[in-house]
Amino acid sequence: MNTPAKTGPASFNTISLPIEGMTCASCVGRVEAQLNKVAGVEKVSVNLATERAEIRADSNVDRTALVKAVETAGYSVPASSIELAIEGMTCASCVGNVERALKAVSGVTGATVNLATERATISGTVDADTLIKAVAKTSYSARLVDNGIDQADEQAAKKDAEQAALKRDTLIAGLLTLPVFVLEMGSHMIPAVHDLVMNTIGMQNNWYLQFALTSLVLFIPGLRFYQKGIPALLRLAPDMNSLVSVGTMAAYLYSLVATFAPQLLPSGTVNVYYEAAAVIVTLILAGRYMEARAKGRTSEAIKRLVGLQAKTARVRRDGQTLEVAIAEVVPGDIVEVRPGERMPVDGQVIEGDSYVDESMITGEPIPVAKTVGSEVVGGTVNQKGALAFSATAVGGQTVLAQIIRMVEQAQGSKLPIQAMVDRITMWFVPAVIGAALLTFLVWLVFGPSPALTFALVNAVAVLIIACPCAMGLATPTSIMVGTGRGAEMGVLFRKGEALQLLKDAKIVAVDKTGTLTEGKPALTDLEVAGDFDRDTVLARVAAVEAKSEHPIARAIVDAAEAQGLTLPAITKFESVTGFGVKAEIDGQRIEIGADRYMEKLGMDVGAFAATAERLGSEGKSPLYAAIDGRLAAIVAVADPIKESTPRAIAAMHALGLKVAMITGDNRHTAEAIARQLGIDLVVAEVLPEGKVEKVKALKAEYGKLAFVGDGINDAPALAEADVGIAIGTGTDIAIEAADVVLMSGSLTGVPNAIALSQGTIRNIKQNLFWAFAYNTALIPVAAGVLYPAFGILLSPVFAAGAMALSSVFVLGNALRLKGWQPPANAQ
Repeated sequence: MNTPAKTGPASFNTISLPIEGMTCASCVGRVEAQLNKVAGVEKVSVNLATERAEIRADSNVDRTALVKAVETAGYSVPASSIELAIEGMTCASCVGNVERALKAVSGVTGATVNLATERATISGTVDADTLIKAVAKTSYSARLVDNGIDQADEQAAKKDAEQAALKRDTLIAGLLTLPVFVLEMGSHMIPAVHDLVMNTIGMQNNWYLQFALTSLVLFIPGLRFYQKGIPALLRLAPDMNSLVSVGTMAAYLYSLVATFAPQLLPSGTVNVYYEAAAVIVTLILAGRYMEARAKGRTSEAIKRLVGLQAKTARVRRDGQTLEVAIAEVVPGDIVEVRPGERMPVDGQVIEGDSYVDESMITGEPIPVAKTVGSEVVGGTVNQKGALAFSATAVGGQTVLAQIIRMVEQAQGSKLPIQAMVDRITMWFVPAVIGAALLTFLVWLVFGPSPALTFALVNAVAVLIIACPCAMGLATPTSIMVGTGRGAEMGVLFRKGEALQLLKDAKIVAVDKTGTLTEGKPALTDLEVAGDFDRDTVLARVAAVEAKSEHPIARAIVDAAEAQGLTLPAITKFESVTGFGVKAEIDGQRIEIGADRYMEKLGMDVGAFAATAERLGSEGKSPLYAAIDGRLAAIVAVADPIKESTPRAIAAMHALGLKVAMITGDNRHTAEAIARQLGIDLVVAEVLPEGKVEKVKALKAEYGKLAFVGDGINDAPALAEADVGIAIGTGTDIAIEAADVVLMSGSLTGVPNAIALSQGTIRNIKQNLFWAFAYNTALIPVAAGVLYPAFGILLSPVFAAGAMALSSVFVLGNALRLKGWQPPANAQ
């Protein structure tokens, strides 16, 4: 009897899938049944409450097969976003190679790779392990990014170590290259050096020494180029490392033959180019080191935000106060903060009062008063008072963590302008290799003697000068610095695309309540008649209105309380339908209502005619108060305009934008506010559901439109606009419908965001012009196009220096955005 061969134990993995569309237990059963049909699945557990499936399956089971099984059951697996840190990328070609590898993975719906942040953002239904393996096949390495604040120190340390390694390798390469350069170029340029070499070590020993030193340069500090570049070339997906590898190896191998087997070369062509290979590697390493330092500065905004997070918190537990690690704080903990300390987490004040500096979150310099009931934000700085608050959000749920995620997502995004760069760079490196080969052949066939030498030198110069580092860095570095500068001012770009789209806005549509105004009715006017005392009238009017739940009544009561007035007791309160309210205080009748109520009571309001006319022109509806049958005061309650609104609108006009106000108010009130603020267009009496149609109409008439709203009631209009801008309140920032969030709640953030968009895109265009113009102009020069007319050739050494400097130039130009200032009239 044949016994089947024994096999080793199967390797199993647990795969977690989110599932959409399940509503009952039968849904769970159908999903489980379909998943169990997939070959290699051992066990399935589907949870209706969490809407997830946990699958134990053979390690060979493809996640895509599981997704298809869920879809066969009639449900769906929502696409998720995974962020990977990619190590080893050096140029735009690397970006293209990694992107193509990721997009080729089954289940990936989109992949964006950013050279400046060294991050890949992948959307789809694929798991991180599969993506990491796909990246590994391209000779780069990847790891899953944990966006938690706790990972920041580790990432910073890793970057510092990489920078230190580059510095070390650059120094080693420089020290080894210097004698090679002096021996070779010194002999050519200074006769005394040539004579010294010939009279001491001789030409052959000179070449042996150069060979030894150059070999050390290429295969110790320069080994990284060959480890990455040659495999990429063999996969027919060459990158910048491939260009450096081919260029330097061509010069090195040619010199090797000239040194050890000169008989193989045609007469007159026996020369060595060790110095070219060594200097190229040294200069490119130096360029990489300068890039690493500059890149570190581009991400300073994230580092600064992460640095706002406190490391520990003082928490009350079991009757005592303990200092615990920030990760140990849980919602509901009572946290104590002393003067001068940072808020460790978000919370609500339960004890004490103080002022808190929220400028690092909102961009607003004035400290904010905090009393019992006030909300505090982790990372902000307590001033002079001691506070105790109840933790409401910790870890990744805090405002600071959400801000960091928004900034990271915006910095890692790819703008529409980048699509052109991607199309070009995908073919750029192969085209450069082709140009180098063509250069070699043309010089070999048509060049002067020694043709082979000219052919080699010029081909190497073409390979080196054309490394597309500057192209790859042109856009992402500007985005990083621009979005980081925005975050410092309280302007958060949730979607990187908004950074480009905002600059094209022609009209800004603004919701009135909570955007132009404070969003809360307040007492704006109170004038008394004759010998009445203002405080006495306000206290009595407020005492009567305290019995009403109307927002106008609440505003009057709040004003009296804010002034520290004591509200007297009232009796005989009565609401007079359609007219107003009345009551008695200490035997005196108090009657409050519109002008028609006063007329009904037989009182003439003519004494306040001028005031009433002024209030009407401002869009306010006046109320009157009578005490014991005498007209006592005229009162107005309105939603006050924010202090920053007038200068924000002036700044938008200065940028050439039209401003439209969309409101549910009646036209008379809306037009009065518009006249007061200089608003161009008024769209009044709009119901909430009608805002989307009005946004569409304004877009059709005026072009690109930015809509500014509070991010909650205005979600449909924010989504419909070309760019949705949500006014935040410092704590309410997780606004999914918006493209841009203004943390301070001030409308001045709108012109700031638009001007920053214009400045950043201008910076990107400058970078792209430099990168493309540089390559376009210098590739022909490197190929020798100026030689027939002017006798000018570009040495590979100078080509390497120019290539390194081009990247540094682009980074330096992007870093200028760190000093960007908003328009003067918007500050």
